[in-house]
Amino acid sequence: MYKLLGLDKEGQKAFNRAVIACVLTNLSLLLSFVVILQIITLFLESVAGGVALDVGKLWRYFGLALGAALVYFIAYRNEYDKTYTAAYNESEKIRVEVAERLRKLPLSFFNNKDLSELTTNIMADCTTIEHVMSHVAPGLVAHIFTAALTCLLLGFYDWRMAVALFAALPVALALIVLSKGIQRRFGERLVAIKLEAAEQVQEYLEGIKVVKAFGLSGERSSALKLAFHNMMRAAIKFEIICGTFIVTASLVLQVGVGLVTFVGVTLLSAGALSALKLFFFVLISTKIYSSLIVVLTLLPELFFMLVSTRRMQALRTEPIAEGEENIELADYNIELKGVSFAYHDDEVVKDVTFSIPQNGVTALVGPSGSGKTTISRLIARFWDVNDGKILIGGRDIRAVDPETLLRYLSFVFQDVVLFNDTIMNNIRIGKQGASDDEVYRAAKIARCDEFIHATPNGYETIIGENGSTLSGGERQRISIARAILKDAPVVLLDEATASLDPENEAEIQAALSALVEGRTVVVIAHRLRTVVGADKIVVMEKGCVMEEGSGEALLARDGLFARLYRIQQKSLGWSLGR
Repeated sequence: MYKLLGLDKEGQKAFNRAVIACVLTNLSLLLSFVVILQIITLFLESVAGGVALDVGKLWRYFGLALGAALVYFIAYRNEYDKTYTAAYNESEKIRVEVAERLRKLPLSFFNNKDLSELTTNIMADCTTIEHVMSHVAPGLVAHIFTAALTCLLLGFYDWRMAVALFAALPVALALIVLSKGIQRRFGERLVAIKLEAAEQVQEYLEGIKVVKAFGLSGERSSALKLAFHNMMRAAIKFEIICGTFIVTASLVLQVGVGLVTFVGVTLLSAGALSALKLFFFVLISTKIYSSLIVVLTLLPELFFMLVSTRRMQALRTEPIAEGEENIELADYNIELKGVSFAYHDDEVVKDVTFSIPQNGVTALVGPSGSGKTTISRLIARFWDVNDGKILIGGRDIRAVDPETLLRYLSFVFQDVVLFNDTIMNNIRIGKQGASDDEVYRAAKIARCDEFIHATPNGYETIIGENGSTLSGGERQRISIARAILKDAPVVLLDEATASLDPENEAEIQAALSALVEGRTVVVIAHRLRTVVGADKIVVMEKGCVMEEGSGEALLARDGLFARLYRIQQKSLGWSLGR
């Protein structure tokens, strides 16, 4: 149980305390029931014996009943604290732990996972673990323990009636346990269909602009409706399967009431059992069976929830990228030696060897799909190479902890990711703990200061989801401000000006000039005129290095770079017309 729930030592202790608290609550409730039985017995003895009711003893029993009620209240309050509060705390801890682990996983992991599935892991699966810890597992264990203890105590009172009372329990439990495989199969199918529905919802919401622009509402909605319909059908099937076994097991268990009555009447007729004992066992059987039915109901629920906990456990044991943490790089020369890399079976980088000199600008150019962006991601160790090695400062980056390596790198990508937070906090992502003055300075260098002061609250303006209230150029300049604030010695630029208007491009080029000064720079660009003056240009095609050298030398060579350059120069004169 501990392993499936993914509990650490503190979590295990909290779970054990929750089980003990539930047992104490059940015993306190049983104490109240025993007192009530004593009161009923007192009345029956008075009526059967034709004697006056012992009022003093009755008041004492009432006092005991009030005491038992108080004990139950205290026990239940303790149970709430030990189960619900502890479960919520543990759920929070697990969510944070999972989020931290996701941050440390290589990007190759995310290539095989859908975002909706990971969201389900963090939210729904953690909620399932929370529910198991608060509502299911402690109560289940407590009810089983209470039932076993009650059976033992009743055995001392009258073992024959105790056997009759619990004779149907093994059969009922066997029905639930033996059907575990069927329940798991339908449960896994339901979880898979729920994930498919979540993917459809995410796709629909992400593509809502396209849906509206091209009038795809009916077509896209039908896919969403089908996903929801399949989820409904799977949920109904699962409930029918589980419900059938639970109801059947409950009916078998209820046979015990008839068995208790039959055995009791038989013993009563033979003079081996008093009428009072028979009444006591018939009455207590209703209480015992209500607890046992809870057990029969919780077991299938636990089987289903273990599907989610296994998925969560698999995520939490996913191997992370590791390496040496306490290192200092001697220099920032970058070397790629025989580097090959494939997404699944699609090899996109093939035996690539070249160097990126320190304190210079090296441009990676080539047709789309040639492997330029992949090379930049490999340098940052977002993925690990399949063959060969990448060295920074003479160190193989696979031996360096990814977070340590990233301290030496800054990024400016074409697709900027901003958070629904203030401009100040979005820039401060570049350097956690940076002072306001440091943020202001970085923003000014990145040409952000003017448009920031034009916003309603300046640096404290909330910019919406992914910076939705800002233009593309403004978002890009905030990204550059982050990189300036980070002040890393190696800068990776990936199509940073590819989709900007001329005015924004001029502003961003000025900001980039300030960013790259005195650093080792790797720039990926399709606009070859913007990198023709780079210190070194590496030309790639189909994952291989075709040429390398200065822009002037490559143009004189009249190879692939020169051909691409001439094509782009011709396209500059193109215009839309009849």
